[in-house]
Amino acid sequence: MSAGAGSDGNDTVRRRFTVGLTGGIGSGKSVVARLFAERGVDIVDTDQIARSLTGPHGAAMPAVLAAFGADFADAHGALDRVKMRALAFSRPEARRTLEGILHPMIRDAVFAESLLGTGPYVIFDIPLLVESGTWRERVGRVLVVDCPEAVQVARVMARNALPEQQVRAIMAAQAPRQARLAAAHDVIDNAGALDALTPQVDSLHATYLAMAEEAVRNN
Repeated sequence: MSAGAGSDGNDTVRRRFTVGLTGGIGSGKSVVARLFAERGVDIVDTDQIARSLTGPHGAAMPAVLAAFGADFADAHGALDRVKMRALAFSRPEARRTLEGILHPMIRDAVFAESLLGTGPYVIFDIPLLVESGTWRERVGRVLVVDCPEAVQVARVMARNALPEQQVRAIMAAQAPRQARLAAAHDVIDNAGALDALTPQVDSLHATYLAMAEEAVRNN
């Protein structure tokens, strides 16, 4: 099976068929993850794990504060996300430092959580799958939720009440649309209405079930 994490000791995880789900902000990735979850698929959300690691006295906080200073913690001992977001957008090296702290811890937590699942296969919900550089080798398939950039901008402005300039700044910090598509084995088109997602998810779910069964036979 091609899903794997290299020789990192995650043998049990490698025996499960894995999909990496990604998409730019406003693409509808979270909706797609929910649709797969409704079909009994195990979903491991890396954003939730990151929030736990950087929550009040989270496991990543000592290293984060050592790198950036105590004033990057809020009154509860959690990461001051507003302050860190401003720094990360203005200084790419700061973002790389933060990612260097968080990404290895997230990977370890993701694989530990995936061991608890009982579904036929597991989807890792990874917003920065393409940007992180290593996830493509750690999953059996890469699934990208795609839509035109203008649609992304309109959705995020409506959802988060953000000005267009700020939305485009967030998008500029993510992998370009074409880079995500180039990394994809499978693509879900979410340029239109939400009800168009269901048949696409059903088709891919059937494909992934067959791949998961084959992975079990090969192991």
